[in-house]
Amino acid sequence: MEMVMYLVGVIRALGLRGLLNAAWVAASLPIVIAFLPISQLLPFHRLLLQFSRRGKTMRSSSFLNFTVPQRYFLHFYVVAVVWTMFLLLLTCFYARSINKESLVLVVGASQYGCVVWKTAFVLLLMEVQVLRRLYESIYVFNYSPTARMHIFGYLAGLFFYTAAPLSLSSSCAPELCNYFTHQVSIINLRNGESSPITEFEGHALLRFTWCQWLGAAIFMWGWIHQYHCHSILGSVRKRVGGDEYVIPHGDWFEMVSCPHYLAEIVIYFGVLVATGGLDITIWLLLVFVVSNLCIAAIETHKWYQQKFENYPRSRFAILPLAL
Repeated sequence: MEMVMYLVGVIRALGLRGLLNAAWVAASLPIVIAFLPISQLLPFHRLLLQFSRRGKTMRSSSFLNFTVPQRYFLHFYVVAVVWTMFLLLLTCFYARSINKESLVLVVGASQYGCVVWKTAFVLLLMEVQVLRRLYESIYVFNYSPTARMHIFGYLAGLFFYTAAPLSLSSSCAPELCNYFTHQVSIINLRNGESSPITEFEGHALLRFTWCQWLGAAIFMWGWIHQYHCHSILGSVRKRVGGDEYVIPHGDWFEMVSCPHYLAEIVIYFGVLVATGGLDITIWLLLVFVVSNLCIAAIETHKWYQQKFENYPRSRFAILPLAL
């Protein structure tokens, strides 16, 4: 608990939103630069590709000394489920306390409380996403024992699933930090006895705008298609064996080589819409998602074309009719 309180103090002092914006820019900029035509001939481009490769696209090289099993993807979703759930519950309790105790006086408790409930809503979408990914990592995917990913990619995944939920709650992060420290102080004074869980305010849903519902619809559209595409990949791996590969068919696979990546972009675009689209931190999060998945999809698409002579020429890498 003391470590958590220390991290809360650091975040409050440095400014969470500024830290997150800087982190997303630092993470996205090398990938964006690697897309530039002039970068194709530079060692930087090849180095970045080595970091981003995993599984079937991971080639034998000296970098294999710095890899971890691809099944470590499971770690991402364990961290994400626990961390997102913590932020979701904290946000819900804080939103409930605003109207109950009139903690917010400048903007107005009712109006600001609606903003916090919207934050809880997008965190709920995130939790739905990472819960499904955790399930798929355990029960759907059949990772080959030889499948590896670079340690840099592993650390990048841990960073993403820690920073993404924080970014979604950044609009009220200072208040959440204050509320958390306040509640910890109360618990300590009560010798560990916490107050009972309060109920969800259903009328807050009535104050949601079309952005929240449209964003949720886009999110679910991508969520369902990603589940279908992951099921196709999982069934193929189980049917042919972990070290064998075949051309996947069905759903969005008929249009692109990496439809699960395309669905991921749709999912996070839906989350962006659900936030209202006015938060630069969420835009930077989406830029990272798009750039990271695009470069991974291009490498996977090239691998399919080299592996299978009869690979469908009509398929694009990740964006139909574009990329």
